[in-house]
Amino acid sequence: MQFVKPDVNVNFIGKRKIAFIVSTVMIIISIGSLILHGGPRLGIDFQGGTLIQVKFLAPVDIDAIKTGLQEINLGKSSVQEFGDLETNEYLIRTDSSVMTSEGFTTDVQKALASATGSEVEMRRVEMVGPQVGQDLREKALFAMFYALLFITIYISGRFELKWMISGIMAAALIGAVYIFTLLNVSIPWLIVGALIVTLVLFWFLELKYAMGAIVALVHDVTITVGLFSIFDKEFTLAIIAALLTIIGYSLNDTIIVFDRIRENLRKYHKKPLEVILNRSINETLSRTILTSLTTLFVVVTLFVLGGGIIHDFAFALIIGVAVGTYSSVFVASPILLAWQAKQRKK
Repeated sequence: MQFVKPDVNVNFIGKRKIAFIVSTVMIIISIGSLILHGGPRLGIDFQGGTLIQVKFLAPVDIDAIKTGLQEINLGKSSVQEFGDLETNEYLIRTDSSVMTSEGFTTDVQKALASATGSEVEMRRVEMVGPQVGQDLREKALFAMFYALLFITIYISGRFELKWMISGIMAAALIGAVYIFTLLNVSIPWLIVGALIVTLVLFWFLELKYAMGAIVALVHDVTITVGLFSIFDKEFTLAIIAALLTIIGYSLNDTIIVFDRIRENLRKYHKKPLEVILNRSINETLSRTILTSLTTLFVVVTLFVLGGGIIHDFAFALIIGVAVGTYSSVFVASPILLAWQAKQRKK
């Protein structure tokens, strides 16, 4: 028994304008939230500082925890609950990069026990210097940018046989980015500018499949990061790993659809492109839905049962799988129609 019947014919391409409006609204809300919050809330991995995870054997008040921290001069600190309420676990973050010695751990434990009246168990203490945090932040941005460029080479070569053009373009962009980093240009703005230039080059070099895939991936990452900002969740190295996983998952979905589009273009070359695109999406619909549902089952299980440490990682994957499935149908494929309109104007 098939999940989706072979003769199903949902007019996905016909709904592309509605999908465009939905995507635009989600992206505007995501970018707006990031602007209002001054960017994503960076964890100590990227910002530097000290992270302390503690567990109390009895319920305590957050104000009492803050009072205890003031006694040991930890500087500007924030306290938040970690995991389920009944676990009585808290995360303490401070901008100061303190020594994670045994003496420091003992001082924190005694101060918190005195202020709260409860025994304290120190679960972990992590420290990252500000320079290390900045280096990690920049390397994470470069990792995502280079991943997109190498994806460009693969997509252009596989579907359009433009290995040389895409390779030269990617090499030129990497060289330009490297030169600007030597000139101390702000890395985040440099990456944003490089992505915009990349999309413009796609358009003029007519790398239509690559542009469809990259726009879908940027769409997925932007919405995921935006939702993290909206829910005020911390951005750590684990979330970067989740974003790279989302890129890989979304790209896999898109390639499956693109493969079917390429086959159907040869088989039904006399039919309108809109009909071929719609047929291709419907033919791969069963595989798309089943893959997404099985993946979501796993990440939702991680989200519910995986504990506080993996909670945000699973949350990012849930968003990414859902948005990635949506973009492979409603974003990547309809972009090919834009090229048809472009060709007609020539």
